[in-house]
Amino acid sequence: MKAYFKIVFILSMAFALFACKSNNIKVETIEDGIKISLVPQKKFLLLPIEDKIKEMASVVTVDAKVVANYNLCLAQKQIDYYMPLDISQWKGKTLEIKVVGLSLDALSLKELKQSDDFEYDYAETYRPSYHFTPPYGWMNDPNGMVYYKGQYHLFYQWNPFGSRWENMTWGHATSRDLLIWDNHNGAILPDTLGTIFSGSAVADIYNTSGLQKGEEKVLLAFYTYHKTVGDTYEQSQGLAYSNNAGKNWNKYAKNPIITKSGFKDFRDPKVVWHEDSQKWVMLLSVDHYIEIYSSSNAIDWTLESDFGKNQGAHTGQWECPDLFELKVENSNESKWVLICNINPGGVHGGSATQYFIGNFDGKTFTNQSTPSDVKWLDWGKDFYAAVTWGNAPQNRHIGIAWMSNWEYGKEVPSKYFRSAMTVPRQFTLVKTQSDYTLFNYPSSEVADLRKRSKKIDNLIVDRECNVDNICQNTTGAFEIVFDVANISSEVFGFKLYNNKGQFSDIYFNIPEKKIWVDRRNSGKVDFSENFSSLVYGPLEIKNNYQIRILVDKASIELFEGNGQVSMTNIVFPDEAYNRLSFYSKGGTCEIKNLTIYELAK
Repeated sequence: MKAYFKIVFILSMAFALFACKSNNIKVETIEDGIKISLVPQKKFLLLPIEDKIKEMASVVTVDAKVVANYNLCLAQKQIDYYMPLDISQWKGKTLEIKVVGLSLDALSLKELKQSDDFEYDYAETYRPSYHFTPPYGWMNDPNGMVYYKGQYHLFYQWNPFGSRWENMTWGHATSRDLLIWDNHNGAILPDTLGTIFSGSAVADIYNTSGLQKGEEKVLLAFYTYHKTVGDTYEQSQGLAYSNNAGKNWNKYAKNPIITKSGFKDFRDPKVVWHEDSQKWVMLLSVDHYIEIYSSSNAIDWTLESDFGKNQGAHTGQWECPDLFELKVENSNESKWVLICNINPGGVHGGSATQYFIGNFDGKTFTNQSTPSDVKWLDWGKDFYAAVTWGNAPQNRHIGIAWMSNWEYGKEVPSKYFRSAMTVPRQFTLVKTQSDYTLFNYPSSEVADLRKRSKKIDNLIVDRECNVDNICQNTTGAFEIVFDVANISSEVFGFKLYNNKGQFSDIYFNIPEKKIWVDRRNSGKVDFSENFSSLVYGPLEIKNNYQIRILVDKASIELFEGNGQVSMTNIVFPDEAYNRLSFYSKGGTCEIKNLTIYELAK
């Protein structure tokens, strides 16, 4: 019997070696898993992925030197999709991947292959038409947002090896108009210090760092190293720099540049230039508050102060801070805005974005509101990790956010990619009575997406009024703009329907002073117990409301006024919405200036 098993083992080993031989890939067993060996000859090693299995720790070595550690879901019994490992930089060298826990009979070992091409399904059902998405794989926080030489750079938290959160890397895309994005290879990759968590980027115009080589101004990227140590983890801050306008990045030789003992949650560096003090300022999230550092060279940092203890919402981890100065609209006054994302503990559960208004002297931020006051930047379920391009042209403050929620982001029903960013938003600061409100509204560029339009004469809504066939196209990408006037009803609203009877319901309850968004019947909702929801935002009593809605297959972004209230929610209808139904209760209202635009890049 022992001899029989020995023969079976030898035959299975021989089959594994034979299966990969045509791809010049060798597979062999090691003590705790499998070793894959090859000499790269093409651009990619295509990895077969099984999406639902447990990740397996994997060590990548080149000529016996460790270059990366990944957690991979290499297919055991079925292949859900392929993901590419770029091996072009190691051509002619010996590449080995040791995978802990992978069995010799795993299907992936028979299907590994080198290729110069990688094809992915960009037309997947829930991939948006005009919102930014990664070409493939998981995406969350926007990172490293810097404007340089006519280009907006958007980096993002990315898993290049699957559509679940793992293997955090900085993905990279650029745009000249905030609408059409060119995707590039991963910009900052994990190394022996850890995976690459969120952070920011700046243009070091005065070469304070001394890292500039040649005429091109150096770009600096600040990020968090995340490293697992036994049953816990530790985080530190790293620096990378680019001397060719962000095309390639070199890691600073003496990384990490900031460490903090005793704190495992210590992350998301946001760096800005403070003109008055002529220094760089860095904000770091430390558990439930923010530390503020300063530096003259962007390398050596001094802790100046902290902010947030007993301020705002504190039921979750503070993350992804931002800091910028804004002129108050229709005023000569300026205030500083400090954005702080929180998870969990958002206004409707899970993740959300709060902000503070106050003063900053280069060392200390002072909140001018009551410490217990909480200001939410967006009142939907799916607006998180919001940060800005601090150096956008014309002194505009344009931000973007991850359009999902940590309560269910890993379970949403897309396949080759997961999640999108919001449309770019322009931030303005408005004084309202005795307080200040940070408005956020689609940047002016978004209007360039408008194609065919349909205008409808004023509608008197008494109970119900329908508008069929919203768009000629069936992509589910459109915008609706209208005013609501002559209101005698207690409640007015509208529903977006598809032909399957699925709908999203948005309504304004005047006695409650609330705007409600109900997605409980919006389409697929059963993939997570936390997804089906009814959420609200504040409603100011007015004689006239200006409403703007951006719809894109799997998302609805609602704006009241010029961004006084925004509500961002993702949805997953089985087919595109194409019918609009207005309704009122307890009276009537008038829908004026109704225009429906089809949107496309």
